[in-house]
Amino acid sequence: MEIYHGSNVTVKHPQIIECGFYKDFGFGFYCTSLKKQAIKWANSKKPKHIVNIYEYQGSSELNILNFTSMSDEWLDFIAACRNGAGHEYDIVEGPMADDTIWDYVEDYMEAKISREAFWALAKFKYPTHQIVFCTERALKTIRFIGSVEL
Repeated sequence: MEIYHGSNVTVKHPQIIECGFYKDFGFGFYCTSLKKQAIKWANSKKPKHIVNIYEYQGSSELNILNFTSMSDEWLDFIAACRNGAGHEYDIVEGPMADDTIWDYVEDYMEAKISREAFWALAKFKYPTHQIVFCTERALKTIRFIGSVEL
């Protein structure tokens, strides 16, 4: 499967970066199967806008968590990761809590809105996808193909 990573640099050798703010699925190397989404990520970077392309081949030897859709389990996992909780997965894949609903996730995490209110507000208008490679073992499942500067 072809996957993409939006950046401001070409990333031939992805790394797990464990610093900065917490993301949806914790620390790791984030990619997507949606080229349009990777372009959006790349366009948010400066000074260059680069989409890196990889070939991903899954492995049954890895501990993989896959959220096929937004669910209560997905919401709880994101809330925990965004609060700094770690996990033991090599790869986590699923929908993205993008900027259009991040405020709702924060409100839910701070108990300002109920779970039911979150779901009423958080309906996506377009599909999203992210796959994060959380361990060095996971990074071995991807191979750099090339990059495109936008």
